[in-house]
Amino acid sequence: MLVVAALVPDTALLVPGAAGAAQVLTAVRAAALDAVARVVASGAATVAVVAPGPHARELTGTVRPSLGAAGIPDGLLAWPVAEMTLPGDGVATGSVASAVGLHLLARAGRRTGLRVLEVTGRQDRAVLAALGRDLVGAGPTGLVVVGSVSGRHGADAPLAQDRRAPDHDARVLADLADGGAAARARIAADDPLLADELAVRGWAPWQVLVGAAADGPIRGHLLARSGELGAEHAVLVWDAR
Repeated sequence: MLVVAALVPDTALLVPGAAGAAQVLTAVRAAALDAVARVVASGAATVAVVAPGPHARELTGTVRPSLGAAGIPDGLLAWPVAEMTLPGDGVATGSVASAVGLHLLARAGRRTGLRVLEVTGRQDRAVLAALGRDLVGAGPTGLVVVGSVSGRHGADAPLAQDRRAPDHDARVLADLADGGAAARARIAADDPLLADELAVRGWAPWQVLVGAAADGPIRGHLLARSGELGAEHAVLVWDAR
């Protein structure tokens, strides 16, 4: 059963020090910490990070939330890079997005009862929704859903501008802030090809989220939204209690 989900951007800049001495996304970071703290405070037996990755997998064993894949050494970060133990064996290196989710959870005081699943836009939406249903089927579960809308907004965007991005992102963010049944149906129907062209990193994690919510009542809350650094960043909470 889904209890609470925190929806946070997948940018490494949420971790202090990732931009060096520059102070960036401070309001978004504070909102992300607030959202994840709500998941931790919910008392969910399991908290799962769902994030975009290079391929579909569940991380197992010992994992360190390093941002090395983004070219950011651990020593630059203001938050410690602490190892966490996930179900299963082995040593895992997750994606940058997974690392961001784990950093936020560590700051909120949650280091046990965790799972980390990485998903991709190449997966079928029905498979992703089924993954969400399975994820919350074993008992009260909180989610930290890591993913962003398009990085193709305007001349300052990190990727080449695409004039379709503002309309697409406004529509998707409105539905994520709503969280109701009709809004979830629209999120589920979002075109994966368009999302890929717009470099929307949240498409696959949001499909998992919709599956986890199933037909239950959801109250959506938008905590923060920013167009800083030429990219759209939003933090939201879905409360299913």
